[in-house]
Amino acid sequence: MTDIQLSVRDLQKTFYPGLFEASIEVLKGLSFEVARGEIFGFLGPNGAGKTTTIKAITEIISPDAGEITVCGLPHTSLEAKKRIGFMSESPYIYRHLTGREYLRFSGELLGLERSGLADRISGVLDQVGMAGRADRTMGTYSKGMLQRVALGQALLGEPELLILDEPMSGLDPVGRRDVRDIILNQAAAGVTVFFSTHIIPDVEMICDRVAIIVDGRVQAIGAVSELVSEEPTSYEATFVGVVPSDLRAPLEAHHVASGASWVRVTTENHDRLIQELGDRGAKVISLEPVRMTLEDLLMRHYEESGS
Repeated sequence: MTDIQLSVRDLQKTFYPGLFEASIEVLKGLSFEVARGEIFGFLGPNGAGKTTTIKAITEIISPDAGEITVCGLPHTSLEAKKRIGFMSESPYIYRHLTGREYLRFSGELLGLERSGLADRISGVLDQVGMAGRADRTMGTYSKGMLQRVALGQALLGEPELLILDEPMSGLDPVGRRDVRDIILNQAAAGVTVFFSTHIIPDVEMICDRVAIIVDGRVQAIGAVSELVSEEPTSYEATFVGVVPSDLRAPLEAHHVASGASWVRVTTENHDRLIQELGDRGAKVISLEPVRMTLEDLLMRHYEESGS
C-alpha cells in the first residue's frame, strides 16, 4: 500500500480558445505529491491553474503531458476513481430535488448498495450539518447549505482521497469554520484531503503542508512553518512624544493618527530606532517583530512571475 495518495508529475496543459485567439499555457510542468493522511493546501491566486490541475486529476480534462497517480494507480483507472471524493468549485444543483434526493441520486450513480444507502445518506447529512434541512428542495438553499450538500456528495462513497476545489469560496465566517471542521474530522478518520484555495487563513489553520502555485508552476512547497521565516524581517513601533519626520533612523513606513505615531524599520535599524526614541524622551506603547507570512511569500512569487 503506497504512502503517496496523489502524485502529479510534470503536468502541462495549453488551451486553444479559437482560430484567431492566442493559445493559453495554463500548466507549465507542475509537480507535487500528497502523502497518506495529509491535509494538503493548494494555494494560489485566481487564474494560477488550481482548477485546471484538479480537472486533470479527476479526468474532466486531459493534460497535454505529465503523469498523475491516485493511491499508486493511474488516475484514469476505474479503481482510482472509486477512491476519490470530489467537490467542484461551483457544484451543479438540481433545484427541484431535496438534499436527501440529490444524495440518493449521487449514491446510485456511484454504484453504492441500495440496501444501505439510506443509512449512509443519513450519516453524511449529520456529518455536514444538514440533517434538519435535508428534505427541503435545493432551490431554497443558501450558498453555505449548497456547499454542505456538495461536500456530503463527495463524502458519500467513503473516499480515501478527498479533493475539494475552493470549498470555502463564498461562505460566511460560520460556514468557513464548519467546512474546516468537516475537513479536520475527515483527516482524523484517516482520509487524505487535497483542497485548492486562495484564502490564506484556511491554509494556515488546518494544513499539514501547502503548495504555492503561481502562473502554472509550483513555486514553493512544504509545511507553513518551513515556508515562512521565524526570524523577524522588520519591527513595528507605536509611540507618542515624537513624530516620524523628526527621526533620523531610516523608516520603511510610517503613519500618525490620534496623537500616536507608528513606524516600521528593518531589523538592522531596530537598535538605532530604540536608542533615538529613548534619547528624545518618546513613550513607546508597543514594539512588535514582523515575520514573513504565507501571504508575503505568495505575493513575492506572484510579483516575480509578472502575473
